[in-house]
Amino acid sequence: MFKLCGLQFLLAVQWAACQNLGDLHLTGPLKDMNFSIPEGTGVRAIYQFTSESPDVIFRATGEKDGLIDILPFTGILYLNGSLDWETKVVHNLQVESLDTNGNVVEGPCAVTIYVEDINDNPPKFEQTEYTGVVRQNSRAGKPFMRVHANDKDDPTTPHAQLNYSILHHFPNPYAEMLFQINSLTGEISPSRTGSYYLDPQKQDTFTLVVSVKDMAGMTENAFKNSVDVIITVKESLWKAPPTITIKENSTQPHPVNISQVHSNEPDVIYEVFEKENLAKLPFSIDQNGSIYVTEPLDREEKDAYSFFVITKDKEGELVDKPLKINIVVEDINDNPPVCQNAVTILEVQENESGGSSIGTLSATDMDQKDTLNSRLKFKILSQDPAVPTSNLFFIQQDTGVLQLYGHSLNKRIASNYSLKVQVTDEVFQTICDVQIHVIDINDQIPIFEKSDYHNVTVPESLPVGTVLLEIQATDGDEPATGSSHIIYQVKEGDPNNMFIIETDFETNRGFLKINKALDFETAEVHNLVINATNPEPLVSGVQYNSSSLTLFKVFVTNVDEPPAFHEEVYTAELSEDIPVNTLVMTVEAHDPEGDAVRYSLEGDWRKWLRIDSTTGQIYTASALDREQEQVYRVDVVASEINNAAQKFKAPLVLNLKDVNDNPPRLNMDYPLFFCYPLRGGEKALIRATDDDEQKFYSTITFSLKDDIDARNNWEISKVNATHAYLSPKHTNFEEKVYTVPLIINDNGVPQLEREVILEVNICTCSSENSCFIQVEREHSKPSTGQAIGILLGVLIVIGAIIGGAFFHMKYKEKNKKKSQQKDAKDQSECDKLNA
Repeated sequence: MFKLCGLQFLLAVQWAACQNLGDLHLTGPLKDMNFSIPEGTGVRAIYQFTSESPDVIFRATGEKDGLIDILPFTGILYLNGSLDWETKVVHNLQVESLDTNGNVVEGPCAVTIYVEDINDNPPKFEQTEYTGVVRQNSRAGKPFMRVHANDKDDPTTPHAQLNYSILHHFPNPYAEMLFQINSLTGEISPSRTGSYYLDPQKQDTFTLVVSVKDMAGMTENAFKNSVDVIITVKESLWKAPPTITIKENSTQPHPVNISQVHSNEPDVIYEVFEKENLAKLPFSIDQNGSIYVTEPLDREEKDAYSFFVITKDKEGELVDKPLKINIVVEDINDNPPVCQNAVTILEVQENESGGSSIGTLSATDMDQKDTLNSRLKFKILSQDPAVPTSNLFFIQQDTGVLQLYGHSLNKRIASNYSLKVQVTDEVFQTICDVQIHVIDINDQIPIFEKSDYHNVTVPESLPVGTVLLEIQATDGDEPATGSSHIIYQVKEGDPNNMFIIETDFETNRGFLKINKALDFETAEVHNLVINATNPEPLVSGVQYNSSSLTLFKVFVTNVDEPPAFHEEVYTAELSEDIPVNTLVMTVEAHDPEGDAVRYSLEGDWRKWLRIDSTTGQIYTASALDREQEQVYRVDVVASEINNAAQKFKAPLVLNLKDVNDNPPRLNMDYPLFFCYPLRGGEKALIRATDDDEQKFYSTITFSLKDDIDARNNWEISKVNATHAYLSPKHTNFEEKVYTVPLIINDNGVPQLEREVILEVNICTCSSENSCFIQVEREHSKPSTGQAIGILLGVLIVIGAIIGGAFFHMKYKEKNKKKSQQKDAKDQSECDKLNA
């Protein structure tokens, strides 16, 4: 009998235990097979091959590597040590069965064993320490170095998937780290904070502790490692140059180099970017960072430029922060002075004294302001006419202000002067024309043609704007000037501004008009004193006198006027439930002539009010109802007792406040029905409303009346403040109309309720889920009454037809006799004439 060695005995025991535990698919016939076995599992059975032939032994050959073998008599394929994925990933074997003579019975069959990786190797950095250099102001997120670690585990599994992070940061002067690392690639770059704050003058060296984890850093049992990274901060090469000054209209060959910038990174692409949306930006940059102006500039066209220089890598990604380049165009004197007006026209009064300022000659120069290139000087070259002297005028050299010399002007000698003024800058000169008009002085006062316009009598009802009088004064000063224009005013006798005077400035004629409604009861006569003045002040020594004054009287006659109320509109706010005969308010009117007044109402079409005709007290005459009229408008009428035609109306507006005096009601324009037979779960929507004013959120409550049938058959469920569902409690309903007694309540004060009977139809439904009502047709003979009615109707129609025919024949016969009599008469008259 065959005796097992120690290892084979252990395997046999293990195999028996596995079989007893019911493991599946551990035994089978010899065939090609694949196995996946985790590395490091130690001694273990893999599979037991069986054979239908008796007395066979099994043999394994191939890549056993001293770790894999088979028990010849039992066919158990086993491991006698641990597999290692890092040493060998796949083992290829051949298994066959042999008879006692060593002849092959079955096989050889291919057996492939795949070694499964386990996480048994920690990651390891390629270097024990890393160093890197970063430039000041480097763009956030732009990598400047990279750390890298390796893991010997299977790279297709999480065992070798690495995750990088920064553990520590020395020193760390800010709340946020100055550096960041890409967790997948290990690329280190400045953070947003670092991009802004890194400065070699403050701190030029930093030490980062960078950690790496396998298992993608997702589990606590992952292997970890760390390394120091020493980072040196250097001054940024990427700096904007100072503001660049370029002289305008340069004659140099273009393009002209004006500056240069340098990126912190090598092999970048330089580009110019502008935000001004110019038709053409006259600047460019080459791939060495040299900036050029491409054409001559004109300061008068544009005196400054701003644009940005950017750098990109070969993938088109930004490398550095954009640099702003500022260009100032330097002025040269290339523009002559320009007169602001083709002819500058000035006015001067003839009595102006020496040294008086006449006006300013304005000229401009498009060269740069506040420089010698745009400094202007003024000089008078000529004066025409040169009377009474040739030097009547003086111009200030630097301001262009024109002044009079010591001589006064005289309009009678010359009314206009023409000056030629030379305007110069350091290079150019221009001639400007100036015309000076000598204007008359106001030394003549207006004189009325009449000193008294007597009087006029007018009724107090004359409309506002009516012209009562035309007045005329004359002025000897130059026409169409402020010295000769006349302004009329009521100087005395009109404290309440009842009158106004308008002037026609072409004729200087004045029109006295009514400015406010006249009132006989206030003033029966108006004694007016009217004056005439000029808008231009009089010269010294001349004053207005009585010649500029006139008198006029206005007599006002009395007109019977209607009464007037004290208020334009009367308003009141009433509760709709106030009792009848409640005093609402008292209105009051007065008659200008003092006549007695009586009161009445118009427009009270609901007959809600009454008024005491003597006192004006208004009372409620019947119950008010806000639901009919929320705002009720009537007219209060005041009329003279002795002349009812003299009356006046004032509107009375009553705003009615709501009280809860209307119980809620159903508000449904659709029938309620359920389709027969009921299946359960049906419900129908019911809706109610309340006619009272809803000042707050209205809530209507639905409930079933305390009725046994109703509560056994139906139930109510609330939907919202105004809707509810009616649902059958069971499905045992007949096909007919049911009545459901409901009670609906509001939430007013006092609370009101209404009892309603709701009809619900249980009916057969059409395909559209609508209630189908079959129309019954009767196929019976008409009743006796119906037959008699039909017969009488037929007889009446026949009688009408016969009667119509009879009367028509009689009418024709009568007309025929009349015609024959007329013909006989005519014939008789003819016979008499012939005789």
